[in-house]
Amino acid sequence: MLQHQSVGRCTTLLLGVIIVSLSLAGCGKVSEEVQTTAKSAVSSDAKAIIGQSEKMRLIAAQLDFQARIDTGAANTSLHAIELQVEGGASDKMQDNIGKTLHFTTENEAGEQRRLAAKILKTTTVNNAQGSEVRYLVELDIGFEGQHRLVAVNLRDRSHMDYKLLIGRNWLAGRYVVDVAEKRLIGPTAFINVKEAELTFKTRIDTGAVENSLNAVDIKIDDEDPTNMDNNIGKWLNFTTENERGEEKRLRARIVDTSLIRNAQGSEVRYMVELTLGEPGLEYPVKVNLKDRSQMSNKLLIGRNWLQGHYLVDVALDKPSD
Repeated sequence: MLQHQSVGRCTTLLLGVIIVSLSLAGCGKVSEEVQTTAKSAVSSDAKAIIGQSEKMRLIAAQLDFQARIDTGAANTSLHAIELQVEGGASDKMQDNIGKTLHFTTENEAGEQRRLAAKILKTTTVNNAQGSEVRYLVELDIGFEGQHRLVAVNLRDRSHMDYKLLIGRNWLAGRYVVDVAEKRLIGPTAFINVKEAELTFKTRIDTGAVENSLNAVDIKIDDEDPTNMDNNIGKWLNFTTENERGEEKRLRARIVDTSLIRNAQGSEVRYMVELTLGEPGLEYPVKVNLKDRSQMSNKLLIGRNWLQGHYLVDVALDKPSD
């Protein structure tokens, strides 16, 4: 359903922009009417609103992807296998910068294309499982009639639901991300964990289904060490720490387990319910617990917190320390 958007402090920014309400239960496709709206919005001073997933085209391959819109990712990422550097690859990836890279990509429908692009540079991608170095190439991506060149990192995403991930480098200055049509928030924000009486400099990540909090020294009352699901309903104790090194020991009931998948593989985490939010705007939400001590952001906010409450604009200034 199409409607005019007017959202509190966002009214001036979003005046005249037509948006599409996307259900979190499904991945709505972008109609020709919506694509026309996005084009007209981009051509004006207003920013177009984009949903949590959109139909995007990789122009060189003439392939359509159902892309995840991910404000947690700095760069756009494309599924790529069978990478081959023309003329032979050097042992060090950085020494291949400037060379032509051949690779195969495939969309969710199983359609494949063999492409070639010049290697712009390499980039190191960090997440909870560690880090890896990827090639960055320049590709033309976007809606039909409204696309542009953007730096894209190449990664085998065959085990991921989305073969194309749209990062902040494609969104910045042009789009705000709407997972439910409400308040406006930037790519990072100061978020309170009320039970811990701690504030975290938090990554706002529309690519994540749920929130994730730094947790170490996890102890479960009467734990079943062989089957995590058998511990649902039991009490769990853990220590959390924010970016300033402030620690708190918390106790919460396990409400569920969650299977988390990313480029490094998958893992099961415990979930508890905590009260999270901007100061004075906290509300209860499920949070998975993970040792994030090596990550820049000790708290990650996902779509289960954003849903029904916030728009994400990756061009907003980040909060100061």
